[in-house]
Amino acid sequence: MERSRTALVLGATGGIGGSIATALLRHGWQVRGLARDTAKARGVGPGRVEWVEGDAMRRDDVVRAAEGVSLIVHAVNPPDYANWDKLVLPMIDNTIAAALSAGNARIVLPGTIYNFDPAATPVIDESSVQNPKSRKGMIRVALEERLWRAAPEVPSLILRAGDFFGPGARASWFAQAMVPAGKPLRRILNPARGAGHSWAYLPDLAEAFARLVDRPEHLRPVEVLQFEGLYDADGTRMVEAIRRASGRRLRVFAFPWWLMRLAGLFGGFPREAAEIAPYWRHPIRLDNTRLVALLGEEPRTDLDVAVAETLAALGCLETPPQGRIPQVA
Repeated sequence: MERSRTALVLGATGGIGGSIATALLRHGWQVRGLARDTAKARGVGPGRVEWVEGDAMRRDDVVRAAEGVSLIVHAVNPPDYANWDKLVLPMIDNTIAAALSAGNARIVLPGTIYNFDPAATPVIDESSVQNPKSRKGMIRVALEERLWRAAPEVPSLILRAGDFFGPGARASWFAQAMVPAGKPLRRILNPARGAGHSWAYLPDLAEAFARLVDRPEHLRPVEVLQFEGLYDADGTRMVEAIRRASGRRLRVFAFPWWLMRLAGLFGGFPREAAEIAPYWRHPIRLDNTRLVALLGEEPRTDLDVAVAETLAALGCLETPPQGRIPQVA
């Protein structure tokens, strides 16, 4: 019996969740979203999403929203990232319960590089040992372990990627650190000077997710893949692409890691930033060999087009880019 092509996207108003929802809709899926305020979600989320009122932190709400789906995209985080360490694992437990209730729906999870020791893992592939060095990384490892324990009854797909950028990626290092979102470009802060860094353009990453779930018969019960994206070998390719998009030779400054360490004593974003600083100091590349074996190729938008569209969406360009992003083939 053919499974339903209905997906529940948790976090559909966010950057990666919204991008995956849009890609699934383009691939002919019906998409359902869970939101505490459905009226607000309709205004900021992708069009044609069926919104269900509820909270991803309440199991009954997630189970109800997942009724009849064959896919659950877990792209949700606690509101404002408050109590992140206390709420992330209960939220994935709710998603697993909902997947079981829906008849063993597949869970889709955007993975991170924080599961690994940045000093010891220059290339992440299927055999890389997970040895996190941050609080966030330890929680991400525990989250993925829950998916392994839930299999094979609940199959899952984890696609690991680097730092996000793209029109919807406002809660990202690109939009919150490198460039001043909502303001014309005057300078660039570079967190990765001299070190290789991996970036993922959200529309390309979302397209990869959509193509993968379109061929479930080729996926393992727990399929873990790497999305290569843009590997900036010395920290200059992204900077130069931003300069080209702006049409000006913008000044580049080093990101103030010293300030993050100092302010991090009081918690909040500075503490989170200081904790993941090693991921910017050490080169990390993602090996997409199995992803390419499954799809034939990794979706890729030209870097200059991707950066120009991202900056335009963030309100950083005084003159909008000519043309739009072409549909990924």
